[in-house]
Amino acid sequence: QEQLVQSGGGLVQAGGSLRLSCATSGRPFSAYAVGWFRQAPGKEREFVAAVTWKDVNTHYLDSIKGRFTITRDNTKNTVFLQMNSLKHEETGIYYCGEMRNPSPDYGLKMSAAYDYWGQGTQVTVSS
Repeated sequence: QEQLVQSGGGLVQAGGSLRLSCATSGRPFSAYAVGWFRQAPGKEREFVAAVTWKDVNTHYLDSIKGRFTITRDNTKNTVFLQMNSLKHEETGIYYCGEMRNPSPDYGLKMSAAYDYWGQGTQVTVSS
């Protein structure tokens, strides 16, 4: 019931674009922040982007700045990740997470700070 529902993703050529969506199951987000993470095969889950709910501040991994944009639509209880100029090395499973309360220990960029997760969606960027 608390799980987030993801959509989007798929196969795209390098340089292409994809948009990921992360929605609640009919309830409003009760979030301090919502974030996107990705996990490449054999690697740890990596922070990509986050948006804080109250003040709508956005935060990005340095390597994706200027190419990815995180936005939210309160009316649809949905958070989006628009990904442009995708690179082959950005292939992986992308997850959205909802952080209910701020985490002084973990901040925004560690997955342990997030309480609920989407099911993950595969993004494959062909070279």
